[in-house]
Amino acid sequence: MQTLDARFIEERIAPLCCPKCGGNMAFSGDTSQFDCLACGQPFPITANIPQLFWPNEWEPGKEDVTERIRMFYEDTPFPNYDEFDSAATLLDKARARVFAKLLDDQIPFGTHVIECGCGTGQLTNFLAIANRYVVGADLCLNSLKLAQSFKERNQLDRAFFVQMNLFRPCFRAGSFDLVISIGVLHHTSDPFLAFRSISTLVRPGGYILVGLYHRYGRLTTDLRRLMFGVTGDRMRFIDRSLAAKGSESRVRAWFRDQYKNPHESKHTIGEVLGWLTQTGFDFVRSIPKSAPFQSVSPSEQLFARERPGNAFERMITEPAMMLTASRDGGLFIVIARKARS
Repeated sequence: MQTLDARFIEERIAPLCCPKCGGNMAFSGDTSQFDCLACGQPFPITANIPQLFWPNEWEPGKEDVTERIRMFYEDTPFPNYDEFDSAATLLDKARARVFAKLLDDQIPFGTHVIECGCGTGQLTNFLAIANRYVVGADLCLNSLKLAQSFKERNQLDRAFFVQMNLFRPCFRAGSFDLVISIGVLHHTSDPFLAFRSISTLVRPGGYILVGLYHRYGRLTTDLRRLMFGVTGDRMRFIDRSLAAKGSESRVRAWFRDQYKNPHESKHTIGEVLGWLTQTGFDFVRSIPKSAPFQSVSPSEQLFARERPGNAFERMITEPAMMLTASRDGGLFIVIARKARS
């Protein structure tokens, strides 16, 4: 049924709200769309995906790259599903990656999760396999259609997808046990404002997990990008990871995401610690570690609190990401817990 997923989200996972005015939402008479009961704005449902995107309404002069990023990923959805022909394949390959396996092992069954900036929904679909309710939200409808198609082919009944602007959430505050956003905030005009926006979706005592490009860890990619620009992309062999990406379409999607993205910013663990302080979150841990001489183990307890490295320790550990982080595109991850009321 066209509106089955949308109705389940509204009734069983988290109450939807109008991204335009914050009002309550209801199905229209023919259940092909949502209507805001406060401002009357209609929001269609396409391919079982509620289209709840509303544009930013910022003051004049504030840069807004949302539309540029949306068009970029509408043209090249990332990542694609070329190597995944079934849920079993997705499960096997995801669990072969240490971090994805740790997430799958440690997020309890029944947890309500939202992935903000889910792209084609691979992580959303993967986490939903193990009896969790997972919403994947993204601004790109083409990406969401790929995610929804894989979900339906594999009958992943606990994965759901919505089109949403993370600056204008379509869910009430405190609706989720865990908010995940990996590789997304650095493609926005205002990463801290984006973090503050999605952090409201975390219930008291719940967690947020964000992955960002690191100021030092991204330097290798920046150098490669410069070399590709100078040579007209004829030196792609210097990124040895491309050979392991499989099909040409998968290689193209990875290459464009890493080297041709129209906007990205870089950050540090210390910067994100400041974000946590301003939004009422307590640091849990980071990957890589923010204190020196500590490594991430295959049995890492992601949601057990550890001491953050102090400013001096971070001065030692973070520049080392120039050597270690390029294999992950220069990403670092911070996990934090929202203070209880």
